[in-house]
Amino acid sequence: MLHKLRTSTLFLSGILLGLTIAVGHSVFALKDSEEIPFEDLQSFTEVFSRVKSDYVEPVDDKKLIEDAIRGMLSGLDPHSAFLNTSEFSDLKIGTTGQFGGLGIEVSMENGFVKVISPIDDTPASRAGIQASDLIIKLDDKSVKGMTLNAAVKIMRGKPNTDIELTIVREGESQPFVIVITREIIRVKSVKNRMLEPGFGYVRISNFQSRTTTDLLKAISDLQKQDPLKGMILDLRNNPGGVLNGAVGVSDAFIDDGLIVYTEGRIDDSSHRYVATPGDSLNGAPLVVLINGGSASASEIVAGAIQDHKRGIIMGTKSFGKGSVQTIQELRNGSAVKLTTARYFTPNGRSIQAKGIEPDIILSTLRLPDQDEKSRQSYSEKDLDGRLSNPDGETESGSKGSEKENGEELAQSDFQLFEALNLLKGLYILNGRSS
Repeated sequence: MLHKLRTSTLFLSGILLGLTIAVGHSVFALKDSEEIPFEDLQSFTEVFSRVKSDYVEPVDDKKLIEDAIRGMLSGLDPHSAFLNTSEFSDLKIGTTGQFGGLGIEVSMENGFVKVISPIDDTPASRAGIQASDLIIKLDDKSVKGMTLNAAVKIMRGKPNTDIELTIVREGESQPFVIVITREIIRVKSVKNRMLEPGFGYVRISNFQSRTTTDLLKAISDLQKQDPLKGMILDLRNNPGGVLNGAVGVSDAFIDDGLIVYTEGRIDDSSHRYVATPGDSLNGAPLVVLINGGSASASEIVAGAIQDHKRGIIMGTKSFGKGSVQTIQELRNGSAVKLTTARYFTPNGRSIQAKGIEPDIILSTLRLPDQDEKSRQSYSEKDLDGRLSNPDGETESGSKGSEKENGEELAQSDFQLFEALNLLKGLYILNGRSS
């Protein structure tokens, strides 16, 4: 038995060495100064053989090797992973922007699934899932020990089927359950509306290949309604997406200079992205809203706007995902998702694990409802025997309408309400200084 075990170990060592050399030449070429760790590989093959011979139940060779690869990659960082052929196929389906699921961007933290952000107009968003929520159970299955890919596979499924998520949320004393019905997720990247005459609002929920085109169309549509005096760009709970989308959105507001650059160990992972002439707002004031669910590509945009002093960043600190992942397909149809570079803002700041600090910190607040009587205000015009105004006392109806709209906005989205007030102030200040 011992002789067979040694023979098996030596044979497997030969196979692994061959694989290491083959993969090394084709994808992960070792530098001349690096050596193949023969002793460590021998330890690996010894453990492999012991599992094969001594484990209480027979284990498939393919499963053992696949699990070893998963462990190797997951030990690097939360975003590197191994994708078998089925998982790689699911990923490619997911990138088409249409699949059955919940609508959340997730990562792993301490063995649990952490919500980076819910996506707008999806079941997760409507159910009240929040950025930084920890998912500890999917139906009756604990996620502890699961890979991220396995958890995502469970959350995806046929439309109109339910799944129970057990959530741990900061500020809540006990875990609680949210039941979500899966839907076909169709993500519309860009939405826009006019908050008040001349003050536009554009929401980007994630970055896709068409996001820049859709943004420019949204700004054009707003300009047709009323020449823009300023604009709010809402990147809250935007988990990121396509890098070129982030570069294009930044370029829409920045006239020249560096937008973002990446640095890695190999030449292919180091790039510099520079703005082209032109500003879609023609210099009008810009306020960018971010929060803890703003990650990756969102942080690239916020960092570029901030470094170029093109606008005011407002809200709470962003997520801090400043790394680049590349998908590298392997010969058997599986793939590795590998972190290959870091993002840096134009001024050389790394986003990784730090995020973007807003210029103006503004937490999410909800104003308490007040009854109509308590909201009534009195002024000179309400006093009996007051002097009349020589210019007349007729009030503008639009002012009253704007006040009502402002009160409604303050109740529904206080951060956006404050961003609008800031935008008005910037417009007034620019008008006085010109």
